[in-house]
Amino acid sequence: MKVNLASISKKIINFAHYNCHHGSAPGLSAMMAYFHGTQSRKNSSSMTNNRILFISQEIAPYLPSGPVAALGRELPQNLQELGFEVRTFMPKFGSVNERRNQLHEVIRLSGINIIIDDNDHPLIIKVASLQPSRIQVYFIDNDDYFQKLDDDIDPVGSNRPDNDERAIFFARGTLETAKKLRWDPKVVLCSGWISALIPMYMKRMYHDDPSFKGSKMVYQVMPGKLTLPVDERFLAKLKADGISTRDIKKFSSLANDTDLLHRMAIDFSHAVIFQDPDASPELVEYVKQSGKPFLSAEQAQSGTQAYADFFKSL
Repeated sequence: MKVNLASISKKIINFAHYNCHHGSAPGLSAMMAYFHGTQSRKNSSSMTNNRILFISQEIAPYLPSGPVAALGRELPQNLQELGFEVRTFMPKFGSVNERRNQLHEVIRLSGINIIIDDNDHPLIIKVASLQPSRIQVYFIDNDDYFQKLDDDIDPVGSNRPDNDERAIFFARGTLETAKKLRWDPKVVLCSGWISALIPMYMKRMYHDDPSFKGSKMVYQVMPGKLTLPVDERFLAKLKADGISTRDIKKFSSLANDTDLLHRMAIDFSHAVIFQDPDASPELVEYVKQSGKPFLSAEQAQSGTQAYADFFKSL
């Protein structure tokens, strides 16, 4: 076994200084307790480096199982089996069956109002356990944005005219709730267009919060697009919410489509993962030109280990 003499000497000196300052003579038991305490703090700090917060658009079995929902379930479970600590968030879409999936409201996390475009929207938090892994899934709920509508063309309502406000609410609600959990993840993985504003909000409105101070933001481009243009007042709503003109000016000339949301997420993320093999060539080139680390769709679809290695490299 290799012994780091320099490290031991430094600890002995620090311990002696501590005892001299407090007017006590260092005994063996006290010295052992001191060394154990410093090592425990180091171990506790290293444990947080394994924490991944998944913020997903779809997770099976809460939504009908397709490739996106299946990945939302399997990836966290597989990474947990590799030794990562995992928690997950998703919207509580109206298609989610609360009784069958045993959702219940978390009163201590619910109750705040989120103002969007001068309107108050109450935030409701519900939770369930993903079986058999027992991973906790937190649901962001609000009747104005996530109740099922008759004209929804899919479980996430990709054809709604207010999807910009739904994304704003999901971003604010998720970050407010994650802040209260005080869980301090190393990596925050946002997947799907409804999570695309979270990197911007985390970097600009929550950057000083201890829960996110050391977190690496990763955005995952998923299959699935909006079928209606983003509202033309979208950037104005972001500005009213506290996002600076400097941060959104470059987006004013772009088309109000799904790639607009993707580009916003990419700009405020540390790294990018492509899970959509049909992502536009312009978007792929945008990531390459940014110089940020990224996984191609081929790499991402090779398996869980590719994700684990990528997260460890950040």
